[in-house]
Amino acid sequence: MKARIGLVVNPVAGMGGRVGLKGTDGPGALEQARRLGARAEASERAAEALRTLVRLVPAVDVITYAGAMGTEAARAAGLDLPGVGSVDGEVTSREDTHAAVRAFVDAGVDLILFAGGDGTARDVLDAVDDRLPVLGIPAGCKMHSAVFATTPTAAGELAARFATSDSARLALRLAEVMDIDEDAYRADRLSARLYGYLRVPAERRLMQGAKSSRPASEDAAVEAIAADLISEIDEATVYVVGPGTTTRPIFERLGLAKTLLGIDALRGRRLAGCDLNERGILDLVAQAPSAKIIVSVIGTQGYIFGRGNQQLSPQVIRLVGRDNIIVLATREKLAGLPTRRLLVDTGDSETNRLLSGYLSVRTGGRQSAVIRVAAS
Repeated sequence: MKARIGLVVNPVAGMGGRVGLKGTDGPGALEQARRLGARAEASERAAEALRTLVRLVPAVDVITYAGAMGTEAARAAGLDLPGVGSVDGEVTSREDTHAAVRAFVDAGVDLILFAGGDGTARDVLDAVDDRLPVLGIPAGCKMHSAVFATTPTAAGELAARFATSDSARLALRLAEVMDIDEDAYRADRLSARLYGYLRVPAERRLMQGAKSSRPASEDAAVEAIAADLISEIDEATVYVVGPGTTTRPIFERLGLAKTLLGIDALRGRRLAGCDLNERGILDLVAQAPSAKIIVSVIGTQGYIFGRGNQQLSPQVIRLVGRDNIIVLATREKLAGLPTRRLLVDTGDSETNRLLSGYLSVRTGGRQSAVIRVAAS
């Protein structure tokens, strides 16, 4: 018998990313994101997962939640799927997610497929604990948790495997549900917490790991990378610098403040912009004679674009160009990647393909390694 799958979408997940808000949790955050021109993308990513799922399993048994929390994504994927529950408009709450998960449990689903970020994963955890397997479609800003597939397409592929497996289903493992305080995050303070575990498919290639921090033993290599980059700075070039502790020493050596969790920019050795959103980056790059992007690798996960730096959008990446992307990571961080590759998930298939191939990664003073980049 084929497994039954329940799909729920957090329609506002990820809206704060490109506009530099780093999330939509908390009062007023969603309204601010919309004022800044943020666009909802979670339903599109859910539809992408559904298209993959039904291509692989045409007669799959899927139910969704009503309106913006599921049936709209199904229609976008060309599907007429049964919906349960009711939603009033596009502004939803964690209670709506709880209600959706409980409805799926009552309907006898075998797998809960959800589109959102770490906050949505917490809501699913609260409602189902580890009673049922779950699978996250990545649609948030941060996604530190290990319950997400690497991309919406990967989520669809994993759901298809689950739907057609025998009674034992796929092998499952417990995966961390992590989340951070978004108010602290917006204030450039990282406060992460483990909230619990959910059962997910045990497929390392298609599932992302939980984000890990950099050990102090790698500090010397990071300082050497910073010194190396500073020696090569061109005073006319704009350098758009991604978040993280690997990029921060560049600014510290120049006597400048770095937004730890945001996108800053240099023009030569001078500060050109702080905590920039997508629009600010595009304006700055368009006015510069040349530009480069500097990004670091997320520990354990391997992402260079698409996790915590959505301000570096497909439009920004194409404007700067693949040849002008500088990737930073210590050798220890690269060795810790489970798939021995870097990942991109920009939300745009053409940009993902543009970035795929091999890139040279700065690993220390005058040291580099060539590693494959994949559209995860």
